[in-house]
Amino acid sequence: MSDTTDTGPVLAADGTPLKRSLKRSLRLQKFRALMLIAPLLAFILITFIAPIADMLFRSVENKIVEETLPQTVGMLNADSDDDPIVPGNETFSALYVDMFVAAEKKEHTRLGTRLNYEQTGVSSLFRKSGRRVRRLDVEVYRDQFAAVDPKWNEFATWEMLANDSDASDVLPRAMWAFGAWQDYVIADGDVPKEEGLEDFIFVALYDDLKNISGNAVGNDMIQKAASGVSGFETVDFKAAFKKFDKDWVSEDVWKTLRTYSPPYTEGYFLNAADLKKDFDGYSVRPDNERIYGTLFGRTLFMSMVITGCAILLGYPIAWLMSNRPMREANLLMIMVLLPFWTSLLVRTSAWKVMLQQQGVINDTLVWLNIVDEAGRLVLINNQFGTIVAMTHILLPFMVLPLYSVMRTIPETYTRAAKSMGATNWTAFWRVYFPLSVPGIGAGSILVFILSIGYYITPEIVGGTTGTFISNRIAYHISSSLNWGLAAALGTILLVVVLLLYWVYDRIVGIDNVKLGG
Repeated sequence: MSDTTDTGPVLAADGTPLKRSLKRSLRLQKFRALMLIAPLLAFILITFIAPIADMLFRSVENKIVEETLPQTVGMLNADSDDDPIVPGNETFSALYVDMFVAAEKKEHTRLGTRLNYEQTGVSSLFRKSGRRVRRLDVEVYRDQFAAVDPKWNEFATWEMLANDSDASDVLPRAMWAFGAWQDYVIADGDVPKEEGLEDFIFVALYDDLKNISGNAVGNDMIQKAASGVSGFETVDFKAAFKKFDKDWVSEDVWKTLRTYSPPYTEGYFLNAADLKKDFDGYSVRPDNERIYGTLFGRTLFMSMVITGCAILLGYPIAWLMSNRPMREANLLMIMVLLPFWTSLLVRTSAWKVMLQQQGVINDTLVWLNIVDEAGRLVLINNQFGTIVAMTHILLPFMVLPLYSVMRTIPETYTRAAKSMGATNWTAFWRVYFPLSVPGIGAGSILVFILSIGYYITPEIVGGTTGTFISNRIAYHISSSLNWGLAAALGTILLVVVLLLYWVYDRIVGIDNVKLGG
């Protein structure tokens, strides 16, 4: 239909062109629709998208090394490939300053725990060094700077330098150390100017001044100190750290520090794939450390078995419900929904009672003389127990989609097939079953996705051989506190589910999945 006439464009009641008026009306309708779904959209973004985005970020985030040992990481990044793996005294001096601050802030144990995921023993190394670094006597640096100029011992001098951008450029480590000292003094509830400066600040000051020429500095005080540091008595920090623990001069420790010093890492994903990243490249973990591939394979296999069992058990129930009078169908529906009225923990615990060697099933088998007393079956704390309990728990999620689809299949279709000579089986297999496939697809997706991430039931009845990858994720979140690895495992699980969903769509077609007519 044309929007113009012989006398010009068609106008709306308010005199505007009809086409423009319709576009404005559609924009208003879309805006109202967007406002109506805005609360739901915000809820989904906050409760679903944001946690997934945070999980993805945690799986690669590794800033703890750089943030806890900034001066040391800076020195390591400045090293060339030809430099030795174990650095010299200058880097150990920076490590002393970093470690002192980290110990005061109680952050060195967190860093040790993080690096311990990559190399066993690093956690205790950092804990031990954090205690001993506070007792290391480095007062000689303060005394020598005070001998050059007593003002170095005054808080006002350092405050003035901290506010001087030129001085901050010349003394980056000293200014960082002074700022870090102020931060933890204030965090302890004290006033910095009323507290004495710590000795580690003068170690950082020495490290700044020893590499610069005194004449290149505009500040007279800094120039005078820079001219005098060449004759200072120093502390052998490398020897001191070796005295803390001989592992500090081990190449393995420094290889780990160098490898995991960047702010982002693929290490968590490599661990989740039973691989590892070390200083020399990537490699496969030893056989006794490969657990996640086995867990992923076991999770997928058992989830498929549970889905298959749910189909075999749920299909006859749904067929019976859909082919009985409404009163009987409602009674069957109540029996299907009855487990939902009971706690999941109670249902799982009931299976623990049923399946144990002194449980109801074994007692019945012994009473029937099917097994003898000594031959009681091991039905729990293994994969069988997990499959039985989870099939029971997830069965309603298969029955309900099947029932909703079967109720829409006209009974006349099978009658017509039988009237044309088909047997009961042929009528079912060639007519009824294909029409019920969308319900099988919907139920299978529901059961498989729920089972692949199930936690409680495998934890209670699975033992060591019947647990899923979700149990390992929960362990890393609540026990080992390795959230990065837990996030990487969760991300891989999400990708596997999406991949299977894509394969299902390509083979079966997601359009064939229905929850009703």
